[in-house]
Amino acid sequence: MSNTPSNLKYAKSDEWFDPATGKVGISDYAQGQLSDIVFMEITVSVGDTVEAGSAIASVESVKAASDVLAPVSGKVVAVNEELPSGPEGINTDPYGAAWFIQIEGGDAAGLMDSAAYEKHCEGRAH
Repeated sequence: MSNTPSNLKYAKSDEWFDPATGKVGISDYAQGQLSDIVFMEITVSVGDTVEAGSAIASVESVKAASDVLAPVSGKVVAVNEELPSGPEGINTDPYGAAWFIQIEGGDAAGLMDSAAYEKHCEGRAH
């Protein structure tokens, strides 16, 4: 199974949310399915309010393009301005330097813990 840090919460659509910092990104499983990510664009700005399930970014790989969805609702308080100029970082460090946005006030109650997310991913692999 891919890397799923236990301090994070996960959406069925493969985004992660860190309840401690409010940071959001895509999971190691998601970046592995996409393969080499060659382009990404963050489509929200600091100060925007996002709803869980709404698009916050798009990523393109050599295989496919995909929307990145907000795993929680809240106010965008930071955007990773470095990521669009180095999207390949998503493939190497999806839980560290490759965070997308930071959300204030997000409630992780509807998200999965790492064990549940791993089980969810395993169920899709068959």
